[in-house]
Amino acid sequence: MIIQILKLQNFRSYREKGFEFPTGTTVVVGPNASGKTNLLEAIRFLAIGQSLRAGVEVEMIHYGQEIARIIGLAKDQEEEKLEVVITGGAVAGEAAIKKRFLVSGVARRKLDFVGHLRVVYFGPEDLKIIFDSPLGRRSFLDAILEATDHEYRRANLSYQKGLRQRNKLLEQIRDEGRPRSVLFFWDKLLIENGALINRKRAELIEYINQRPLRLGEVTLEYDESLVTLQRLAQYADAEVAAGMTLVGPQRDDFQVQQGERNLHTYGSRGEQRMAVVALKLAELDFVTAKTSSRPVLLLDDIFSELDREHRQELLKHVGQQQTIITTTDIHLLEKEYRKKVEMIVLK
Repeated sequence: MIIQILKLQNFRSYREKGFEFPTGTTVVVGPNASGKTNLLEAIRFLAIGQSLRAGVEVEMIHYGQEIARIIGLAKDQEEEKLEVVITGGAVAGEAAIKKRFLVSGVARRKLDFVGHLRVVYFGPEDLKIIFDSPLGRRSFLDAILEATDHEYRRANLSYQKGLRQRNKLLEQIRDEGRPRSVLFFWDKLLIENGALINRKRAELIEYINQRPLRLGEVTLEYDESLVTLQRLAQYADAEVAAGMTLVGPQRDDFQVQQGERNLHTYGSRGEQRMAVVALKLAELDFVTAKTSSRPVLLLDDIFSELDREHRQELLKHVGQQQTIITTTDIHLLEKEYRKKVEMIVLK
């Protein structure tokens, strides 16, 4: 899997810019605010159909413009032109779709767009996987599974829509006295999709735990929240009082362990960084195993966050697939290594 060409129109800091990438490694060098992260964000958007940076995706449209476009030429078994069109909901005073997805000129639902380009992204924010909120850890699992499993994408989308509707009904039961029978359909939907989500997450965690790790004995302990008729009945009164669903995959979490130690509580900063590098390498291998094709590896200014040992461990894997690295300091890469890569300099 490679991305050959990327074109940006009114995206973030870019008005009109094109990039070409070789099949090997490209290093994008530039100071802060030069557009390095924006470039990787655009590639990632083509892969997952959304930004994980923007609170409101209209923020990605260049100031004063109404439309942003991300266009990429990707190749796995065959070449495909991938395009995302982003608007604020109106163009020239007329209502417009906020996001359109196209594959080789044909409009697709986001559900069917995701997966045509597969990437593994590693940035400084990923170092929070261990000590941040459970939501961040669930997002780590979801990003991997949605990139590799259409069934998981469908189930997770259906579950999230059903969860929102069920929570609204729980509020109405509490505030307006509606009968609990209005939950029957949504209970069934959550149970069916929740079981698949839990199973797929458990399989991913088992893969990581059984994989030979090169950076210490790091394992994941899955704290899953099953959604069943029995558990829904158990929490029935508490759910009405809270106005929200209290069991199910939206409550899942995992702990990162080294032996008997929870690295969140007892790990040093260096051990936590080591663990996250190990998890990202496991993600790289999992996506490869599931798709029989190595994804594009995106490394966003991560070398400034890692010591030399961890930088060297990452670099061992860079040459195995197309890789795009951003950095503010080219000297973080060994001099001999710099001779082997393509360079893009941003100002």
